[in-house]
Amino acid sequence: MAQLQTEPDTPDTCDTTTASWLPIHMTTQDGLRLSGRHYPAPRSSRRAVVCLAGLTRNVRDFDVVAAALSSGPHARDVYCLDMRGRGGSDHDTDWRNYTVLVEMFDVQDFMTVFGLHDVALIGTSRGGLIGMGLAATQPTRLGAIVLNDIGPVIEPSGLARISGYVGQTPVPATWNEAVALCRKLAGPDFPDVGDAEWAAVARQWFNEENGHPAVSYDPDLAKSFLESKSGIPDLWPLFGALKRVPCLTLRGALSDLFSEATLDAMAQKHPRFRSHTVPQQGHAPLLRDPETIEVISTFLVSADLTSANSPTEATQRNDAGLDQAS
Repeated sequence: MAQLQTEPDTPDTCDTTTASWLPIHMTTQDGLRLSGRHYPAPRSSRRAVVCLAGLTRNVRDFDVVAAALSSGPHARDVYCLDMRGRGGSDHDTDWRNYTVLVEMFDVQDFMTVFGLHDVALIGTSRGGLIGMGLAATQPTRLGAIVLNDIGPVIEPSGLARISGYVGQTPVPATWNEAVALCRKLAGPDFPDVGDAEWAAVARQWFNEENGHPAVSYDPDLAKSFLESKSGIPDLWPLFGALKRVPCLTLRGALSDLFSEATLDAMAQKHPRFRSHTVPQQGHAPLLRDPETIEVISTFLVSADLTSANSPTEATQRNDAGLDQAS
């Protein structure tokens, strides 16, 4: 059974912001310890946010946007989870468990442990696929969704590029080398990112051990990814499950994984659909620029005015302590 871990912890030494966040942990039903972050907004009555990262990524991807959403006049609680094999979470001894389905079950357990219902989910790439799966299997979990550069059609060119680096990226010896490597690998897709921001991104993309960069995901993810990409199912029915909640979809203007044509088709099929294209960014937008963060915040404030869930779920959310008088 998933369990809340309450022991004290120290924030990651590679964290580069002054944002106030609390380390959180849970144990999965098969015994793995997953790590995460909670950015609290203690007096907020707004819908909480759950952030899920991409295939090889971790909670640090959301640090800037989570800090922004958990502060200011529209502050709300933000929870970020490192999936199994990523960031600070345990690696799975069986690489076959690195699937969207298993990870969706982990997220369900995570939300149960922390009493989260009717949340706004921000899902980058694979995290968005997990969100669509939740909408189809446990619809009352979601009250709104932000899909970051992902939709029901995944472009082969993007999958090929990802196949070329998953499990094969070298680990730099120093942080300067890490910055140079990030710029070399992703620079063409993010031409406007400057030196200071590349340094921050390097700290997101690599863990830190003894002051040096370290791998931030289980290299065995490559085995699961290669097996799964050859048989991607029709994802349009999963996207259809999102019709009951407001949906904001972000697309990197230079993305090779998520096409403009797919974005347009999604807009035609969803009754409460909004979109934002992030200029000069590829897959997936970094969620660090003020314009994109403002778009997300404005969407969430608007979505707060709607609830697709019954009074029962709203009562459960109050009982869980997530709705407090502001």
